[in-house]
Amino acid sequence: MRVDDFDFELPEERIALRPAVPRDAARLLVVRPGADLADRHVGDLTDLLRPGDVLVFNDTKVIPAQLQGRRRRGDSVLDVSVTLLERIDESCWWTLAKPGRRLKVGDTISFGHDGRARPTEALEAIVEDKLTDGRMRVAFSLRGTALDEAIAALGAAPLPPYIAARRAPDARDQSDYQTVYAAVEGAVAAPTAGLHFTKELMQALEGAGIAEEFVTLHVGPGTFLPVKVDEAADHVMHAERGMVGAATAERLNQARAGGGRVVAVGTTALRLLEAAADAGGQINAFDGATDIFITPGYRFRAVDVLMTNFHLPRSTLFMLVSAFSGLATMKAAYAHAIAAGYRFYSYGDACLLFPERPEQAT
Repeated sequence: MRVDDFDFELPEERIALRPAVPRDAARLLVVRPGADLADRHVGDLTDLLRPGDVLVFNDTKVIPAQLQGRRRRGDSVLDVSVTLLERIDESCWWTLAKPGRRLKVGDTISFGHDGRARPTEALEAIVEDKLTDGRMRVAFSLRGTALDEAIAALGAAPLPPYIAARRAPDARDQSDYQTVYAAVEGAVAAPTAGLHFTKELMQALEGAGIAEEFVTLHVGPGTFLPVKVDEAADHVMHAERGMVGAATAERLNQARAGGGRVVAVGTTALRLLEAAADAGGQINAFDGATDIFITPGYRFRAVDVLMTNFHLPRSTLFMLVSAFSGLATMKAAYAHAIAAGYRFYSYGDACLLFPERPEQAT
């Protein structure tokens, strides 16, 4: 399919710059292919799901991956924004930098120049390598726990570019851009469907007989990268590391065998579960990288219902939801959401999607 098939017009005012308060007050569009759309709220999940269903959450934790630094080369001073992507070893990371084109192998970037760092947190990094896709390997002057502490002191939440372009990150984002159940550090972007859950809502869901399980997929920058090809099949996904425990996989298989539905909270949880499932739909333990790319025509094996936010036009995530519920259904749902004032993207509202295939439970 052509990438143009996944395009739609989105007014700029529909982009949410702050989340709903409280989190579960966000709106929730219920999308059942072949049925009328329903306008609800996230807090209504206890009524929309049924006993025996299992919500699967991604418990990755966003690290303060956005660092502001300066490169000095003789009398030349350049302000640089560095985003941590993936740790290589005790002192080295793969990163993205702006303006990356003006950095050379061998350049030194110093951090903490804005006065936020104490002397013991002084941090430098040397550019060791640059790849054609824009990634840079940098070696920091600290290592291990000392490096982690310096990053925590100097870093900020790496807000999505469509928010960061319109306002600066602030102290509220440190909590707003993190799920209440985040546990395993490693993501550079939040699994945003999970941002809608409060501890109170999770307790109410448990009380209604709806179970919860946790998997881990460290969300990488690929979630923000635009699709630059004309044909969707030509796009190459960035790999992300994930883990599904053996006990979790077994409980999910038992729930489905008993008539319950696996409800993925977010596209990251869905992609990981699908990567962990075999051709017969059995979910297996998984620990490794996945670059699974889901487009219309994909046959879902592990996930029965999907809760997710509203995504960018022409994005891999809009392709995924179109694969799940049908392209025509999702275009109609998004048109309704825009007309009805739903809020889009990371801090926006959500939708509860049911599958296009009639043989899946609805």
